[in-house]
Amino acid sequence: MAKISFKPGNMLYPLPAVLVSVADSKGNTNIITVAWAGTVCTNPPMLGISVRPSRFSHHMIEETREFAVNLTTRELAFATDYCGVKSGRDVNKWKEAKLTPAASDMISVPYIQESPVNIECRVTEIKRLGSHDMFLAEVAAVHVDDAYMDERGAFHLSQAKPIVYCHGEYFDLGKKLGKFGYSVKKKA
Repeated sequence: MAKISFKPGNMLYPLPAVLVSVADSKGNTNIITVAWAGTVCTNPPMLGISVRPSRFSHHMIEETREFAVNLTTRELAFATDYCGVKSGRDVNKWKEAKLTPAASDMISVPYIQESPVNIECRVTEIKRLGSHDMFLAEVAAVHVDDAYMDERGAFHLSQAKPIVYCHGEYFDLGKKLGKFGYSVKKKA
Protein backbone atom coordinates (compact mmCIF):
# COMPACT_ATOMS: atom_id res chain seq x y z
CA MET A 1 0.00 0.00 0.00
CA ALA A 2 1.47 3.34 -1.07
CA LYS A 3 1.25 6.34 1.25
CA ILE A 4 0.76 9.94 0.13
CA SER A 5 2.05 12.83 2.19
CA PHE A 6 -1.03 14.89 3.10
CA LYS A 7 -1.39 18.43 4.45
CA PRO A 8 -1.29 18.71 8.27
CA GLY A 9 -4.75 18.53 9.76
CA ASN A 10 -7.04 16.72 12.11
CA MET A 11 -7.58 13.28 10.65
CA LEU A 12 -8.49 11.54 13.89
CA TYR A 13 -11.81 10.03 12.79
CA PRO A 14 -14.45 8.88 13.55
CA LEU A 15 -15.47 11.13 16.40
CA PRO A 16 -18.50 11.14 18.65
CA ALA A 17 -21.10 13.61 17.36
CA VAL A 18 -22.61 15.03 20.54
CA LEU A 19 -25.24 17.63 21.28
CA VAL A 20 -24.01 20.04 23.91
CA SER A 21 -26.68 21.98 25.77
CA VAL A 22 -25.63 25.31 27.26
CA ALA A 23 -27.08 28.30 29.10
CA ASP A 24 -25.95 31.84 29.78
CA SER A 25 -26.07 33.67 33.12
CA LYS A 26 -29.59 35.00 32.30
CA GLY A 27 -30.96 31.48 31.73
CA ASN A 28 -31.10 31.61 27.93
CA THR A 29 -30.32 28.16 26.52
CA ASN A 30 -28.98 26.72 23.29
CA ILE A 31 -27.72 23.50 21.75
CA ILE A 32 -24.51 23.13 19.73
CA THR A 33 -23.28 20.05 17.89
CA VAL A 34 -19.69 19.21 18.78
CA ALA A 35 -17.49 16.54 17.21
CA TRP A 36 -14.36 17.63 19.03
CA ALA A 37 -15.20 16.02 22.34
CA GLY A 38 -13.53 13.33 24.37
CA THR A 39 -12.60 11.75 27.65
CA VAL A 40 -9.56 13.29 29.32
CA CYS A 41 -9.43 11.69 32.77
CA THR A 42 -10.96 8.81 34.73
CA ASN A 43 -10.41 10.00 38.29
CA PRO A 44 -11.79 12.58 38.64
CA PRO A 45 -14.06 11.90 35.66
CA MET A 46 -13.37 14.64 33.13
CA LEU A 47 -14.01 15.39 29.50
CA GLY A 48 -13.21 18.15 27.08
CA ILE A 49 -14.99 19.89 24.23
CA SER A 50 -13.51 22.36 21.77
CA VAL A 51 -15.63 25.25 20.47
CA ARG A 52 -14.81 28.18 18.18
CA PRO A 53 -15.04 31.52 20.05
CA SER A 54 -17.28 32.86 17.26
CA ARG A 55 -19.99 30.27 17.99
CA PHE A 56 -23.11 31.54 19.76
CA SER A 57 -22.77 28.90 22.49
CA HIS A 58 -19.17 29.79 23.35
CA HIS A 59 -19.98 32.83 25.50
CA MET A 60 -22.69 30.85 27.30
CA ILE A 61 -20.25 28.16 28.40
CA GLU A 62 -17.76 30.84 29.37
CA GLU A 63 -20.38 32.68 31.49
CA THR A 64 -21.85 29.77 33.43
CA ARG A 65 -18.84 27.42 33.19
CA GLU A 66 -21.35 24.58 32.75
CA PHE A 67 -22.64 22.43 29.89
CA ALA A 68 -24.29 19.06 29.32
CA VAL A 69 -22.99 16.56 26.77
CA ASN A 70 -25.85 14.57 25.25
CA LEU A 71 -24.94 11.45 23.27
CA THR A 72 -26.60 11.06 19.88
CA THR A 73 -28.29 8.19 18.10
CA ARG A 74 -29.54 7.25 14.66
CA GLU A 75 -32.92 8.65 15.76
CA LEU A 76 -31.24 11.97 16.69
CA ALA A 77 -29.13 12.27 13.51
CA PHE A 78 -31.30 14.96 11.89
CA ALA A 79 -31.36 17.05 15.09
CA THR A 80 -27.60 16.56 15.47
CA ASP A 81 -26.93 17.97 12.03
CA TYR A 82 -29.52 20.74 12.41
CA CYS A 83 -28.01 21.95 15.69
CA GLY A 84 -24.60 22.03 14.01
CA VAL A 85 -25.55 24.09 10.96
CA LYS A 86 -28.10 26.52 12.44
CA SER A 87 -27.14 29.25 14.88
CA GLY A 88 -28.93 29.86 18.15
CA ARG A 89 -28.69 33.55 17.24
CA ASP A 90 -31.33 32.89 14.56
CA VAL A 91 -33.49 29.96 15.70
CA ASN A 92 -34.73 28.19 18.81
CA LYS A 93 -33.01 24.84 18.27
CA TRP A 94 -35.00 23.14 21.05
CA LYS A 95 -38.22 23.90 19.19
CA GLU A 96 -37.01 23.43 15.62
CA ALA A 97 -35.19 20.14 16.33
CA LYS A 98 -38.11 18.92 18.50
CA LEU A 99 -35.89 18.35 21.54
CA THR A 100 -37.03 18.51 25.16
CA PRO A 101 -35.01 20.31 27.85
CA ALA A 102 -34.87 18.43 31.16
CA ALA A 103 -33.70 19.82 34.50
CA SER A 104 -30.19 18.73 35.42
CA ASP A 105 -29.36 17.57 38.95
CA MET A 106 -26.06 19.35 39.56
CA ILE A 107 -25.84 22.21 37.02
CA SER A 108 -28.12 25.02 35.84
CA VAL A 109 -27.99 23.90 32.20
CA PRO A 110 -30.74 21.57 30.94
CA TYR A 111 -29.94 18.25 29.30
CA ILE A 112 -31.74 16.73 26.29
CA GLN A 113 -34.44 14.26 27.32
CA GLU A 114 -34.32 12.32 24.02
CA SER A 115 -30.61 11.49 24.40
CA PRO A 116 -29.74 8.05 25.87
CA VAL A 117 -26.87 9.51 27.94
CA ASN A 118 -26.56 12.98 29.45
CA ILE A 119 -23.35 14.12 31.11
CA GLU A 120 -23.54 17.20 33.34
CA CYS A 121 -20.24 19.08 33.33
CA ARG A 122 -18.55 21.91 35.23
CA VAL A 123 -15.69 23.70 33.49
CA THR A 124 -12.41 23.63 35.39
CA GLU A 125 -10.19 25.23 32.76
CA ILE A 126 -10.47 27.05 29.45
CA LYS A 127 -7.50 26.57 27.13
CA ARG A 128 -7.21 29.08 24.28
CA LEU A 129 -5.71 27.02 21.47
CA GLY A 130 -6.11 29.02 18.25
CA SER A 131 -9.19 28.39 16.12
CA HIS A 132 -10.90 26.70 19.10
CA ASP A 133 -11.03 27.03 22.86
CA MET A 134 -11.01 23.79 24.83
CA PHE A 135 -13.31 23.58 27.81
CA LEU A 136 -11.95 21.00 30.26
CA ALA A 137 -14.68 19.92 32.63
CA GLU A 138 -15.37 17.61 35.54
CA VAL A 139 -18.37 15.33 35.25
CA ALA A 140 -20.88 16.34 37.93
CA ALA A 141 -23.62 13.80 37.11
CA VAL A 142 -24.67 11.29 34.45
CA HIS A 143 -28.16 10.23 33.37
CA VAL A 144 -28.87 7.11 31.30
CA ASP A 145 -32.08 5.94 29.66
CA ASP A 146 -33.40 2.91 31.54
CA ALA A 147 -34.54 1.39 28.23
CA TYR A 148 -30.93 0.29 27.69
CA MET A 149 -30.38 -1.28 31.13
CA ASP A 150 -30.43 -5.05 31.54
CA GLU A 151 -31.66 -7.11 34.50
CA ARG A 152 -28.13 -7.10 36.03
CA GLY A 153 -27.95 -3.29 35.99
CA ALA A 154 -25.55 -3.08 33.04
CA PHE A 155 -26.02 -0.25 30.53
CA HIS A 156 -25.97 -1.17 26.80
CA LEU A 157 -25.35 2.01 24.78
CA SER A 158 -24.96 0.02 21.55
CA GLN A 159 -28.69 -0.77 21.66
CA ALA A 160 -29.42 2.97 21.36
CA LYS A 161 -27.68 2.96 17.95
CA PRO A 162 -25.12 5.76 18.60
CA ILE A 163 -23.73 7.74 15.69
CA VAL A 164 -20.30 9.12 14.88
CA TYR A 165 -18.97 11.91 12.67
CA CYS A 166 -16.32 11.13 10.06
CA HIS A 167 -14.85 13.80 7.80
CA GLY A 168 -18.11 15.65 7.13
CA GLU A 169 -20.48 12.68 7.32
CA TYR A 170 -22.53 10.92 10.01
CA PHE A 171 -22.47 7.14 10.42
CA ASP A 172 -24.04 4.66 12.76
CA LEU A 173 -21.87 1.97 14.27
CA GLY A 174 -21.47 -1.31 12.45
CA LYS A 175 -21.04 -4.90 13.51
CA LYS A 176 -19.31 -5.64 16.82
CA LEU A 177 -15.77 -6.92 16.16
CA GLY A 178 -14.79 -7.92 19.67
CA LYS A 179 -14.68 -6.61 23.21
CA PHE A 180 -11.94 -5.29 25.45
CA GLY A 181 -9.29 -7.99 25.93
CA TYR A 182 -10.51 -10.32 23.18
CA SER A 183 -7.10 -10.28 21.49
CA VAL A 184 -5.43 -11.93 24.49
CA LYS A 185 -8.28 -14.06 25.79
CA LYS A 186 -7.41 -17.73 26.14
CA LYS A 187 -9.44 -20.02 23.97
CA ALA A 188 -11.64 -22.55 25.76
